[in-house]
Amino acid sequence: MTESISNRITINPQVCHGKPTIRGLRYSVDSMLELLSSGMSMEEILADYPDLEQADLLACIEYASKLARVKSIYRIAS
Repeated sequence: MTESISNRITINPQVCHGKPTIRGLRYSVDSMLELLSSGMSMEEILADYPDLEQADLLACIEYASKLARVKSIYRIAS
């Protein structure tokens, strides 16, 4: 993980059921990505969530980018 991700994205089983969050706060990475993908600008999100910084949202995007770089995807039998 790069320094921006390791300083900003945390995973703690006691916070949000172990989902990746921003700096141990109860703002999950997936929630922030969902807001961004819905069309909200970073400025709008930062206005709604004053605890967050632009670097936090950029770390969420970087985290998602790293997850998307999988070499193979396998179908799991259902």
